[in-house]
Amino acid sequence: MKKDDIVTLTIDDIGTNGEGIGRTEGITLFIKDALPGDMVRAKIMKMKKTYGYARLMEILKESTMRTTPPCPEHKRCGGCQIQALSYGSQLKFKENKVRNNLKHIGGFENPKVLPTLGMQEPYRYRNKAQFPVGYDKEGNLVAGFFASRTHNIIPVQDCLLGKEGNGRILSLILDTMKSYGVSAYDEKTGKGCVRHILIRYGEKTGEWMVCFVINGKKLPHAESFIEVLKDLPGMTSITVNINETRGNVILGEETYTLYGQGYITDYIGTISFQISPQSFYQVNPVQTEVLYNKALEYAKLTGEETVWDLYCGIGTISLFLAQKAKKVYGVEIVPQAIADAKENALRNHISNAEFFVGKAEEVYPAYCAAHSEEARAEVIVVDPPRKGCEESLLAMMCEMAPQRIVYVSCDSATLARDLKYLCSHGYDLVEVQPVDQFGHTVHVETVVLLSHKKADSYIHIDVEFGEGEGKIPVDSIAKRAEAYKPKEKVTYKMIKEYIEAKYGFKVHTAYIAEVKRNLGLPMYDAPNAVEELKQPRKHPTPEKVEAIKDALRYFAVI
Repeated sequence: MKKDDIVTLTIDDIGTNGEGIGRTEGITLFIKDALPGDMVRAKIMKMKKTYGYARLMEILKESTMRTTPPCPEHKRCGGCQIQALSYGSQLKFKENKVRNNLKHIGGFENPKVLPTLGMQEPYRYRNKAQFPVGYDKEGNLVAGFFASRTHNIIPVQDCLLGKEGNGRILSLILDTMKSYGVSAYDEKTGKGCVRHILIRYGEKTGEWMVCFVINGKKLPHAESFIEVLKDLPGMTSITVNINETRGNVILGEETYTLYGQGYITDYIGTISFQISPQSFYQVNPVQTEVLYNKALEYAKLTGEETVWDLYCGIGTISLFLAQKAKKVYGVEIVPQAIADAKENALRNHISNAEFFVGKAEEVYPAYCAAHSEEARAEVIVVDPPRKGCEESLLAMMCEMAPQRIVYVSCDSATLARDLKYLCSHGYDLVEVQPVDQFGHTVHVETVVLLSHKKADSYIHIDVEFGEGEGKIPVDSIAKRAEAYKPKEKVTYKMIKEYIEAKYGFKVHTAYIAEVKRNLGLPMYDAPNAVEELKQPRKHPTPEKVEAIKDALRYFAVI
């Protein structure tokens, strides 16, 4: 089997990027636009030793999972990789994708992955669209989306995943650009004006935002653009973002307002959010509410817990959880996001949420050290970017040992990697819930509950030594207990460090010795502690006794 060969095969699986997977003559082939159950003819485009890539030539027999995509550009665009797959099959694919990543990357043998929570209406859900502006081969002004793996613009003014008003707004802008000779940006030369049109919509408020991303300081004929847009129902904000750099980054750092205000508002549940052109805000607010409700369920808040949200952004999850928590702290490295989070807390009259700029692995331990137990988290929530958490952050979370970790992820591969670390450092994977935030694409949002391995309760077990009717007397059992010694490597220093890290206070070596003696354990590894017990001194408080016992359980001494 070699390049350019034509093969006939049946597709039996689907890859993480939505490509069909089939096998023939011991070779695995990946075929774009093919679906499980399809029988296809395909042309081999690239071959490796045991696998290859092929182009779909003809579908000989259609899969029962196949449906007719309503978008005529779905193949060229590449944004909706699995639009031809029935929606029920999409949900199953995403569940399997999460499960397989947990197994193969995370090493979890049988993770509890629940069925994907889907949408009632899997079209018209995106509240944000970014349309590149340019020219086609004939020199005509166009806007749309980049074709898959290229920067060639496919003219699409009305994406079926976006809001219906997008097409009308884009048409008015393009017509005005043509009428007044306003140029589009050319990536090759670095010349031209309008680079992108960013459109945002408030799902519950009906507010619209239009942001012109330009290569320059001023939008030509700005008054004409305002005139054609301002009377559209819900038009609340028209802004200009300046991006004079050469590269793929869409937004620049400076934005100014042409009309209305510099933001729109929207709600997740009952929480109102202020959204600027640069704000990170979930593109599917309906499913975001589903996702956050699941995160809230996993957090198991009673009103007495302290929660730390370690990738808080503009405070979306933080403020949602603050409704049920005693106190929520949010940390984010982007200063503007924290400014938005504080503003969102004020606008919602939420006083039990506090926000900090910085690296979470530095901010959280430092704040706990300064404020002792009152700041220590019972629950940590993380919602990192696609690359997942930094290992230093994972290590800090394990060291601080909250009762529960709620991990929200937009990439199940990096999620699986991070869960592997957390579950090898003191946590159990309890439950995994995929949520379909991005219908007709291969992407899936996931929320996970992790529980600290520390026992929640204890049971009493009667142990009988010996065989048959003979039983060892109680005094013999006591002697065996006295003869038991914990592992040599568990030192007083380790116990003290554990307690200080978890509880925020120090314990004297003599206190550890006293608790061990009361439990019938030897103190062979700290002779000084034995001598200290003979000196007049204070005894440990009940709080410190329980902390020492917790440390002894953690290190399997008891």
